[in-house]
Amino acid sequence: MDASSLKELILLVPVILLSLTIHEVSHGWAADRFGDPTARATGRLTLNPIAHLDPIGTLMLFIAHFGWAKPVMISPYNLNYARRAMIWIWLAGPGSNFLLALLSGIILRVVMAMGNIDVSGLISSSLFAMLILSLQINLALGIFNLIPIPPLDGAKVLFGLLPYHMEARYAWLERYGMVILLVLFLVDSFTPFKILSLIIWMPADLLSYLFSGRSLSYLLGVLNMLLSV
Repeated sequence: MDASSLKELILLVPVILLSLTIHEVSHGWAADRFGDPTARATGRLTLNPIAHLDPIGTLMLFIAHFGWAKPVMISPYNLNYARRAMIWIWLAGPGSNFLLALLSGIILRVVMAMGNIDVSGLISSSLFAMLILSLQINLALGIFNLIPIPPLDGAKVLFGLLPYHMEARYAWLERYGMVILLVLFLVDSFTPFKILSLIIWMPADLLSYLFSGRSLSYLLGVLNMLLSV
């Protein structure tokens, strides 16, 4: 591992821990607000990241910059207006990532409007790099988790929106969701067909421009420059 990769890894760790933790706490908080105390009872409303990490999902974030955390347990029987509540509960996680991305983008926009970045200062360049990584990771987490393939949040939102008879037809995907995601990842990694990358990074590039005033590809170029200093 070269110095640039090591520096990126060091900066990635706090960004990933914060992003995953806020994502899962948001699910649990929303469920708690709708009347289900399961997340609170199982210790999932904590900001301690260890309570939320899924080994494979976290590793994927380091490898591919998209992944997942350990799902929060929800008991629909405790919920008020369960079907509607479930939609908001599962939207809360990706929504929190988009809010973190927006916050990162706004700060980046302000900093860039103030003039050139002082890449000679270790602290200033590291903070700027972390803002770029936060924008990238949170956009990727938000978009990836909205893909309507179980066990991702997007599938659970779709279940809540579908009529009951269509939901039953779609539910068979629960058994094969992880296999489908694994296949998509392998196809994306080892073939020219970058399906998953297109699904995630095209909208991420657009949202990055809306949030920060710069495309994600531009900001990643700046990140590479910062890491090489």
